[in-house]
Amino acid sequence: MKVSQAKKLIAAALLGAFAISYPVTVDARVHDPKVETKSVERKLPTLRERVAETMSKFKPAEDEEIFDAFETQRNFSVPTTVSTSDTSIIGTPIATQQQCVKYLLRNNPNPNLKVSAEEIVAYYYEEGAREGIRPDVAFAQALKETGFFRYGGDVIPEQNNYCGLGTTGGGVKGEFFATPQLGVRAHIQHLLAYSSTRRPSMPVVDPRYGLVRQAYGSRTLGKWQDLNGRWAVPGRYYGQEILSMFRDILIQ
Repeated sequence: MKVSQAKKLIAAALLGAFAISYPVTVDARVHDPKVETKSVERKLPTLRERVAETMSKFKPAEDEEIFDAFETQRNFSVPTTVSTSDTSIIGTPIATQQQCVKYLLRNNPNPNLKVSAEEIVAYYYEEGAREGIRPDVAFAQALKETGFFRYGGDVIPEQNNYCGLGTTGGGVKGEFFATPQLGVRAHIQHLLAYSSTRRPSMPVVDPRYGLVRQAYGSRTLGKWQDLNGRWAVPGRYYGQEILSMFRDILIQ
C-alpha cells in the first residue's frame, strides 16, 4: 500500500469516529450531498399566534358562569317590601313610577333637569332594581337633597349630582357626573355601600364608594333612619324626613 493511500484511510476513519461521537442536533448544520450546505431553522410563532395562545389561557371553563351586566336576572335575592312601615334601605318599590312623577311635578312643574321627569324616575327604578335598593325611597331622597330639583345650594344642575355626593358646605360643589343616569347610578351605589357588603353589579361610578366600604368593613346600615348624622350632618331626622316624603308619594 502506498503512503498516500494509507493517509486517506486513516483520515476517513477519524472522520467516521468524529461523526459517531457527536450526533447532529436540531440547530447543527447538516449536509445533503444533493444540495448546498444549509441550516435547519426553527419556525418561530407569529405575533398573532402568540396573542392567540396567551388569550386562550384566560378562556373560562365551559361550566363557568359569565356575568352579564345587562342581564335582567339578579344573582342575589332582595326581600319584597310590602308595607309602608318597612324602613329598610334594601327592598322593592311600593310606589309606582307614575306616582313619583306626579309628586315631583305637583311640587315643581319645571324641574331643573337635563331629562324629563319621567326619564329621571325611570333611571331610579332601573338602577335601584339592579342593586336591590328601593327606588321610590331613593327618589324621595333625591327630592329632599335637591329641593325637588330646584337646587339653590352648593350643587348646580349641571353636576347631575342628585344626592349631595361630596358636598361639605361652604361652596364645595361635590362630584360631577357626565349624564343623569350616571348620577342616579352613583346615588344608588352610595346607598348600597352603606347597606351591603355586596359589590355593585355595574362598574363603580360613585367616587366615595370605597371610602364608605373601607370605613364600615363588615358592618352595614339597614334602615333609612340609620343615615341620620352619616349621610347628612347633623341630620337628626334625615331618614325620617325621606320616609315622610316617600309616603306622600303614595297618596298621589
